Amino acid sequence: MNSYQFTAAERFMRYVQIDTQADPGSETTPSSEKQKNLSRLLVEELLAMGISDAEMDEYGYVYATIPSNTDKNTPVLCFCSHVDTAPDCSGTGVKPILHSNYQGGNIVLPDDPAQVISPEDFPYLLERIGDDIITASGHTLLGSDDKAGVAEIMDAAHFLMTHPEVKHGKIRILFTPDEEIGRGVDKVNMEKLGADFGFTLDGGPRGHIEDETFSADAISIRIQGVSAHPGYAKDKMENAIKIASEIVAALPKDRLCPEKTEKKEGFVHPVSINGSLENASLNFIVRDFTEEKLLAHETELQKIVENVIRNYPHSTADFKVTKQYRNMKVILDKYPQIMANAVEAIRRAGMEPKSESIRGGTDGSRLSFMGLPCPNLFAGEMGIHSKKEWISVQDMNKAVETIVEICKIFDERS
Repeated sequence: MNSYQFTAAERFMRYVQIDTQADPGSETTPSSEKQKNLSRLLVEELLAMGISDAEMDEYGYVYATIPSNTDKNTPVLCFCSHVDTAPDCSGTGVKPILHSNYQGGNIVLPDDPAQVISPEDFPYLLERIGDDIITASGHTLLGSDDKAGVAEIMDAAHFLMTHPEVKHGKIRILFTPDEEIGRGVDKVNMEKLGADFGFTLDGGPRGHIEDETFSADAISIRIQGVSAHPGYAKDKMENAIKIASEIVAALPKDRLCPEKTEKKEGFVHPVSINGSLENASLNFIVRDFTEEKLLAHETELQKIVENVIRNYPHSTADFKVTKQYRNMKVILDKYPQIMANAVEAIRRAGMEPKSESIRGGTDGSRLSFMGLPCPNLFAGEMGIHSKKEWISVQDMNKAVETIVEICKIFDERS
């Protein structure tokens, strides 16, 4: 691909200007109708490439097929990314800026000079000297999570459609909504998708491939207190707000929380608290790499709730666990050829493969348990969910190369 004129960066800078922020408070799919604005554009561009079956369904999912051009019985591969951006930081009015030939030092974002992307905060920047760096302008996130993956898959599709001499099997493309709020594959039609193996493009530095994620549950606690007039509340009132606050205050402060954990350590994390005197609610996410540890964390939280509520004899606390996703390594270990082929593809694209665990999840986590074994490939995303988000154009191009090499290797080895 040395002479290929990559299009990933140009596509990316257009895509990030389309606001696709997910809405966790919505019950619709997609959670925000504006996500479909990007999905429609992707369909138009895929059709323009000659991919005749590109379509968006009623839920905002995009499906498309690059037809096989080989006589071999090659597995059907799926490449998947999500169009939505996180609700953590504004995605409205994104202004992407290209910093050509980065030569080190701080990158000060012009719309808010207090937002500084520095090698001190991002040591990986020092490995990208000479690269072209894309940032936002300081008021919004950039949206590389996961519009980088979208742009890379689109560029790889463009390459394969314009280079029929590159042999490959049938390739399925899937773009999903609402990954950032844990609903990315809720409405995916697996029979329609019809793929054997998949890859999400939703990772960080070049060369990284991830075959292990957190296992994840959500916990909701609903507290029923006792209301009374505050002037006459002695020995009667049991304030639900105070009960909820005591539960949060009783959480471990030096362990089992995101701000004190790393690597293979899990956590219990309160994400919202709401309430009034009589009723209050707490929502948590619980994360770890094994079912056993996940259960242990949930049991510890439940004991905290029980110990607190014991002091309020007329109040109740309903404790509900909702399963979210599980560690995809359980599935991927059954199909070692997927990782082996991806590792070889990364090498052929001129990089040293680095396999690691994700302290989070991807659409691939759930897809793996839905019948589509699906590790996660690097996309170049750095500083995600923040105003300091950035990405290297050259990393994006390497992701495109990796996709193409994966397609070639699966055909060669079939």
